[in-house]
Amino acid sequence: MKLEEQARVETLAARQGDVPHVSGLLRRLARISGAGERVADWLVKVAIERGASHYQRQLNASLPPDVPAASDEEIGVALCLGELPYDLDRIRIAAQLLSSRRIDPVRLCRLAVQERCEPVLLHIAELAARFAPQAEPWDYVRKHLPPRAVPRSDALPHWSRLVSYGPVSEPTGAPRVDWLVRRE
Repeated sequence: MKLEEQARVETLAARQGDVPHVSGLLRRLARISGAGERVADWLVKVAIERGASHYQRQLNASLPPDVPAASDEEIGVALCLGELPYDLDRIRIAAQLLSSRRIDPVRLCRLAVQERCEPVLLHIAELAARFAPQAEPWDYVRKHLPPRAVPRSDALPHWSRLVSYGPVSEPTGAPRVDWLVRRE
């Protein structure tokens, strides 16, 4: 993508009324993966392959393979970066990938602060509290990640986009609602 084209692409940060952070993590992942300018698509591919199965789709076969040197926390945080073009699917995919006991919550919080995506992760953590209150790493994130205010939070996914609806439960007759967790 050329510089003049980048100016026309609305970023997540712009949608939140924030200034996009230039991420060293994103540049590192683009380099070590070999994905270069296609790093956003590569992140989606890798997250789905690592267990964000609810978002399974036909992926570009020409994207580079997964790189074990990139941690799950790094992939999840990179999907939430404000400098990426606005795409709620990436945030949804990150939420499912990171919804795992295998995630190191301390490392996740450190990366979130470093990469300035605290508002996104705190949003996910607050939604998780409604459906899976003790689920890690979200319980830890709610308790330990310092908030960073952004002017708008309506750019983030609605709770209904981070859950799955099961069969009707008895006796209420309402569908069962489950927080999407990573397939492991």
